[in-house]
Amino acid sequence: MEVLLADKANIRRSGCLAAGVNALNAYITPGHTPKDYADYAKEDAAGIVREDLLLTMSEGLNEVTAKLEKLGLVIQKNPDGSYAARGWRNIKINGENIKPLMAAAVAQQPHVRVLNHLNMVDYIVDEGRVTGAWGLDLHREEIVIIAARAVICATGGAAGLYQPNHPGTSRHKMWYSPFNTGAGYAMGLRAGAEMTTLEMRFIALRCKGTIAPTGTIAQGVGAPQVNARGEKYQDKYGNTTAERLWAVVQENKAGRGPCYLGTKGITPEQEAALERAYLNMAPAQTLFWRESGLNPRDYDVEIEGSEPYVVGGHTASGYWIGADRATTLPGLFAAGDVAGGCPQKYVTGSFVEGKLAAHGAAAFARQAVAAELQDEVKEKIVKQVGQFLEGTSANNYTVESLEEAMQQAMDEYAGGIRTHYGYSASSLKIARKHIERLTRLSENLRASDAYGLLKIFELRERLLVCRALIAHLAARQETRWHAFGEHLDFPERREEFKVFINSRLEDGDISIIRRPLQEGENKEAAV
Repeated sequence: MEVLLADKANIRRSGCLAAGVNALNAYITPGHTPKDYADYAKEDAAGIVREDLLLTMSEGLNEVTAKLEKLGLVIQKNPDGSYAARGWRNIKINGENIKPLMAAAVAQQPHVRVLNHLNMVDYIVDEGRVTGAWGLDLHREEIVIIAARAVICATGGAAGLYQPNHPGTSRHKMWYSPFNTGAGYAMGLRAGAEMTTLEMRFIALRCKGTIAPTGTIAQGVGAPQVNARGEKYQDKYGNTTAERLWAVVQENKAGRGPCYLGTKGITPEQEAALERAYLNMAPAQTLFWRESGLNPRDYDVEIEGSEPYVVGGHTASGYWIGADRATTLPGLFAAGDVAGGCPQKYVTGSFVEGKLAAHGAAAFARQAVAAELQDEVKEKIVKQVGQFLEGTSANNYTVESLEEAMQQAMDEYAGGIRTHYGYSASSLKIARKHIERLTRLSENLRASDAYGLLKIFELRERLLVCRALIAHLAARQETRWHAFGEHLDFPERREEFKVFINSRLEDGDISIIRRPLQEGENKEAAV
């Protein structure tokens, strides 16, 4: 089969792994089973998971890890030759070059063609089936229209919906890739796909200022969370991913902050290991220690929560899919951060889903009839792009000003940092009005080149994802995950909401669908 890979940047340094990674956080270590991992992920997500998807993902974790090592990824070893584990689910790697290694492997595939710097905008849908996609070639400044027998979406989740810790010129200092705009979610919504669990937001607990990961410290040297008094407080709040963040929020609100990871007193060897680890993933943290003199051996590391993201690799947000990762739109498959129902995938789990989606897409393509691109489809696409190029803007707003207004509205009314991640029915209504107004204003934006068009489309993607997210937050009338979904009107879990909150875009509105949980190891497609 002929495969065409379109990447918004360049596959050698694109997406979440552009800067590298220092651990594989999803791996089945000796003495454990894929079922153990699936059970852990289910508990961490308070039960709102697709157990069938979790199990098929977990079963492939070690296989893709072995393949990565074969490609040249350096996995750290113990003296006996076994992998160096960081907890029972994680192994340590030297992963600064993980993307170049993968890109080199792609280049060796004779039937795979890569189009870099191609920003995909929308699917092409013919009689309910996805028959291709189109986007903008940013270097050639051309519209590119692609016909395909099957399409796989792996565009990443959504960053930049909320005001970050460092707004203005430093707004790129965030946990998740700022170039992941929720494009895959927006494309699916516009095409009529069913989405799930967007309300299970992800908020990262990070090193203050650099927004570098904290797990490297917490698990790498066993550093506990402590408050300004030096007290270990985590046991009062629980130890799920959401509860570790919520504990920091509560300690700060109670006046016992700032909060830290207790690294003071670690050995020189441990400190050196931490510096090396961060150079493999978040070099800003190592540079901060060196420049400030606040090294982790003499000073505890201050921590804070990030702004919220929609990320299906950490939570269960994304397309509603079947076991073969098929979406509810025939011909469209999803993997990684855009695939819903299967949290705690991280790097290796996303690779497993990529493989499953590839098998599903190949099987679909074998029996699919190639669709011809009609002239009216091309004309419609050209007209859609042209409306943002013709004439001058009908208002004085820019993409940047509308984006900042969107982030402020989400921050204040849809559970951002300013409100300690809490929201209410009344605040969500205000957020919705702001987002709808900004969406209308975005229709009058104009661009002078392909990059300007890119920025307009990114803004419109984020605005649509914000609309869907607000609808999901309002529909789940409970607090199932502290901070991730902190509904102030309903501060407790409610048994009647132990269901999936799904959605579709119908006649311009976000329509909510409630689906029951699917218990057990049912591997049948859920679509």
